[in-house]
Parts: sequence; structure tokens; C-alpha cells
Amino acid sequence: MKNMSRPITRLIGQGVRYATKLRGGGSAFPGLVMEKLHPNFVPEELAKLPHGVIVVSGTNGKTTTTKMVVQLLQAQGLKVFTNKTGSNFVRGVAASLLAEMSLTGKLDADIAVLELDEAHAVHFVKKVKPHYALLLNVLRDQLDRFGEIDTTRKMLTTVAEATTNTVVLNREDPRILSIAEHVKTGTHTNYFGLSQKLRTMFPSDDEMRSQQRTSTKENLPEATVTLNDFNGTNATFTLNGHTAQGKINLYGVYNIYNAAAAMALTQAVMGENLNEEKLIEELQHITPAFGRGETLNINGQTLQLLLVKNPSGFRLSLASADAQDYATMITINDQYADGRDVSWLWDVDFHSLQTTGVNTVSGTRAWDMALRLEHDEITTEHVEENLTEALEHFIKNSHGKPMRIFCTYTAMLAIRKELSKITNVEDIS
Repeated sequence: MKNMSRPITRLIGQGVRYATKLRGGGSAFPGLVMEKLHPNFVPEELAKLPHGVIVVSGTNGKTTTTKMVVQLLQAQGLKVFTNKTGSNFVRGVAASLLAEMSLTGKLDADIAVLELDEAHAVHFVKKVKPHYALLLNVLRDQLDRFGEIDTTRKMLTTVAEATTNTVVLNREDPRILSIAEHVKTGTHTNYFGLSQKLRTMFPSDDEMRSQQRTSTKENLPEATVTLNDFNGTNATFTLNGHTAQGKINLYGVYNIYNAAAAMALTQAVMGENLNEEKLIEELQHITPAFGRGETLNINGQTLQLLLVKNPSGFRLSLASADAQDYATMITINDQYADGRDVSWLWDVDFHSLQTTGVNTVSGTRAWDMALRLEHDEITTEHVEENLTEALEHFIKNSHGKPMRIFCTYTAMLAIRKELSKITNVEDIS
């Protein structure tokens, strides 16, 4: 194995990927093969990119923000490689590289934009030093996996310390803001943020848990992009010191703030070559990432999939639409990728569902979710742990309304698989 040439090992990896895809196997397996045959495959290939590597990390919003960054950079004229499935391991990036490379080994890209969760990003930056990093937030998400919240902050600090050109930070999150102290000399630090008017809508983890809302924050650094205000899908930003108005056709008020993050990173990459008109214009063309407000058509009705994994994200997702307009299903699993501990559900305010109730609750923790809703005096029409049966019941009993499903990660994947039997669902493998 060690004597194999690099082109041969790459072709073996591409062959394995093709065979795996035909058999419906996991998308990261070909990357695992490459790790064994050619351990430096990923750093060697990414080192060839003229504009380097971007890492996007944080506990909330990585997938959608990464998709935004990709589209915004493409609108600026760059060819972008990304890990579309969001596979966080180095082997996941390797599998994505194998998928995008030609048979001659060419990757037609100028820059890489990679979504990495906190724990895996720490290992990734040991092999690949990112040119840019975008660090979004630190929230109490899957703490049974990553330990205390300050451990998560330390992981993101490691990413910032490894970054060579620019680190873009969320100035509204005190733990993210503190990372600026650890950015090495010679690396720039940029920020994105909120106007004072909007700060109570996007509380930090500590503010949310203490039920306090900070309306003013002192001595915050100047942001290259600030979200000033929004009304529906229309948003107003301050970009490089002047006002810009854009339209964002994504479900969820949190995605408007994610747009500010993506814009700040794009500005950092493009610098003086930034075309602001194209930047603002492209915002309205961004479509949801899979399971993050992704909208499907079911027998003429719309169905939205909304990933939830912590109190802040669930709260903002609930606040993004009037419950009266939707039939609602909640599916909570507790597998490793979801986080075993679902006690965070007790930190979510579900009172907006009191008038309408919830049509269906499902998942391995369906009864825990039903109990949580009962505590807030919310009626649950149907509880069914079996997801296939629950989904069938939900669709049949949606009473012609648009449907939305709040779901944890593994539940989202299972729901997409079931829905693919009756409608078109984007292939993410």
C-alpha cells in the first residue's frame, strides 16, 4: 500500500466512492479508505487552492451559513469547493474531494468553504491551517458530547489560533468575542453584529438561561457588517460603514443574522475587490440547506423541515411564523448525533403553540416531548414513536394547511428518507 503512487490511490478512492454510492452506503467511507492509503490527501489537495480554506464553525447555524458563504463567493466570481453533506471528519472532506475531482485528479476550485463542528474542527486544523475562520456562537448544544460550554469555546479558540489570514467573530456572543484575545499576531480579526434594537431578539446563551435580556452592551468592537433591522424577508444592514438593503427568502429570523455573518466573511475574503451590488443581489437567491427550512411538495401541500437542537434555535424557529398558519409535528430522537440528553427541551418556551396545539409528536423521545408540551398546557393530538406511521398520520390529518416538522438531526434524515418515497427530495450523498 505504501508504495502506491498518489494517482493510483486517488483512483482507488474514487472507485470506492462510486461503488459505495451505487450501494447506498455512507458518504464518508471513501474518505476513510483515503485516510488509510494516503493520509495527507486532504492537506495536499487543499494546499493547491489559490485562495485557501475557510472553516465555518459554532453550535448553531453552520450548515445554512456555509451554504450562504458558498453562494455569495460564487456570485463574486470564485469557484468554490465545499463539503455539501456537512460531514465533519477529515475523512468526510476527503470523500467530498473525491466526488468533485476529475479522473485526472483536478479540483476545479479557487477556495474551499468547509462546515466543521467544534470537536472535529480541532482535529482538522492540525492538518490544514485555514486562511479564514467564521465562528458563529457558543450555545448549550449536545453538552453530553462536548462537555461544558467553555470547553466548546476552547475548541473554537483552537480554530482561531490556527487561522492565518482573518478570523470573523460574532461580537454579540461574549464567549466568541473573547476569542479575539487568542488570534495570533499577523492574523486579522473582523466582526459581525446586531443593532441595539435587535439584541433582545438574539440573546446569548447566558442571557437566555438567566431570562435576562441585555439591551445595551458596552465597548463592543466595530463590525464590518451589522444587521440593523428587518421586516419579513427584507433586511437592512450596515456594510463597511454605509446602509444596504437586501431580501432573504429563508424561513427563520435567525437566518437573517446568519446572512450578516456570511456577508462579513465574504467581505474579508474579497477585500477591496468586493462587489457590494452582487453581494446584496445574491442574498435573495439563497435557498435553504437540507432540513433547515427546506420546503418539499406533498400532494400539492408544502412541508418544511426545521432542524432543532438547542433552546435558542428552537425558540427562534417557533417565533419565525404564526402557528395558526401551519399544521405542526415535532420529532425528537436521542441518538449520538442528536445528543443523548434532551433536557434542553425544558428551556424552550412553547407557549406560541397553545392556541393551535401540536398535530403529531414522534421519535424515540416522543413521550418526553409530549410531557413537555403538556406542562405548557399544549394539546397533542397524536403521539407515535414509530416515525413512518407518525409521518403518515400527520400528512393525512394536516387539514389542508402548510405543514412544518421540527426535528432533531437523525429524525430529519429519517424523515427525508421516508418523504423521498412520495416526493422529490434532494440527494445529499
